[in-house]
Amino acid sequence: PELAGDAAARGAPLEGWSAGCASGEEPYTLALLWQLGVGPAFPAVALHMLATDADETMLRRAEANEYPESALRDLPGPWREEGFTTQGGVYRLRARFLQPVTLRRHDVREPPPGGPFDLVLCRNVAFTYFELDLQRDVASRLAACLRPGGALVLGRRETLPEGSRGFSPWSAALPVWRRDQPAFRSA
Repeated sequence: PELAGDAAARGAPLEGWSAGCASGEEPYTLALLWQLGVGPAFPAVALHMLATDADETMLRRAEANEYPESALRDLPGPWREEGFTTQGGVYRLRARFLQPVTLRRHDVREPPPGGPFDLVLCRNVAFTYFELDLQRDVASRLAACLRPGGALVLGRRETLPEGSRGFSPWSAALPVWRRDQPAFRSA
């Protein structure tokens, strides 16, 4: 809600990036959460989610939008009913929830695919599998593409590498980091 409030104050959409989106569960869940949870409190704010992955096979799975029931087990029942159709045990997200999500091939080791973003999700990719120097490089790139005050969400067991600049912890309990505001300079 705080990020949505900032976007509303700017008169702009809420821009998000799911880096390493795999088969789409994360960005589609955010689209569902936005439309059924947060978004109604901010009717003038649209959500735009860029969902990227380096693996073309995973992107094709995200485009196919077909999920087993087990992929929806943690989703509240009313959201499952409103958000999905089902046929033969396969769940498909309804078109209105697909609309805010743009899928694109991108490797998080490359320069960011746009920005500035209000929200970046980089879960269980860079800060789990990459060596420390590459983690620092990715952290720096993410800081550069995040709007000041924006949020970076990592995986539950991840943290930014020591020496990462531009972020402060947003939550003591969750791996969410806030992009620092630039220091004010007087003339």
